[in-house]
Amino acid sequence: MQPMQSVRSVIELVEAGATQLTEAGVAFGHGTINAFDEAAWLVLWQLQLPIDDLDAVADRSVSPADQAKVAALLQRRIDTRQPAAYLTKEAWLQGVPFYVDERAIVPRSFIAELIVDGSIDYWLGEHTQRVLDLCTGNGSLAVLAAMTYPDVSVTAADISTEALEVAAINVARHALDARITLVASDALTRVTGPFDLILCNPPYVNTSSMKALPAEYRAEPELALAGGADGMDFIRTLFETAPAKMSESAVLVLEIGNERTHFEAAFPRLQAVWLETSAGEDQVLLLTRETLVRDLH
Repeated sequence: MQPMQSVRSVIELVEAGATQLTEAGVAFGHGTINAFDEAAWLVLWQLQLPIDDLDAVADRSVSPADQAKVAALLQRRIDTRQPAAYLTKEAWLQGVPFYVDERAIVPRSFIAELIVDGSIDYWLGEHTQRVLDLCTGNGSLAVLAAMTYPDVSVTAADISTEALEVAAINVARHALDARITLVASDALTRVTGPFDLILCNPPYVNTSSMKALPAEYRAEPELALAGGADGMDFIRTLFETAPAKMSESAVLVLEIGNERTHFEAAFPRLQAVWLETSAGEDQVLLLTRETLVRDLH
């Protein structure tokens, strides 16, 4: 383990940690996109300091004992190649904290942005009463939807009972047991509907990309990532069955990551609305029930 006893302040620990992570060649993308932010997260979490205000504590001195704890955590991040969220058992999405562990994918859906900033509100209204978060994972989108739309009831569904155990922790953590119902379901098979809004961040990584994933992504449940040869296996099933579970004016908000080319090849007649996120206009799309029925059925 690299000794860090000469480092004295929080910011020095972060800078040294960023260098260490960079030299080790770890991969990011589970809440941070670079070595400095990842190091800041780990250092601040280990020191039990607010992770969203490094500037306020940057010059604070760190005892040798705490420096050793930070060094051990950074080394664990390097040795295990686990996402930082699995080491801290916490991830943040739109400023909201969520528990997470290896039973569920690390929450990072761009749909969260669209819920919180009102980007999809144009398609919603007083008729929006029942929401489905399909492939809920740790339940983060379900929780954010319930927080953002206080009058709706939310069903959070996943094929993985282990992921639902994690989701239950987050539903309870945010005191939303009365408004969020957890359901074990293979796609839409065990949810009843009709729903006015379906949110879905499904497994969509194509086979070729799955083989090239860094170790940090392979540490996550494969079931939550792998979407078949072109990444569209789950989505094909979803589109076939969704209209029957949607109200007349319902919409489906779907994340497909970097698979837009495969998506458009699989569904060339589908007139989707592509939504702007911090990652651009290729990650998330919106479909009305009318569009699904007209273009695919």
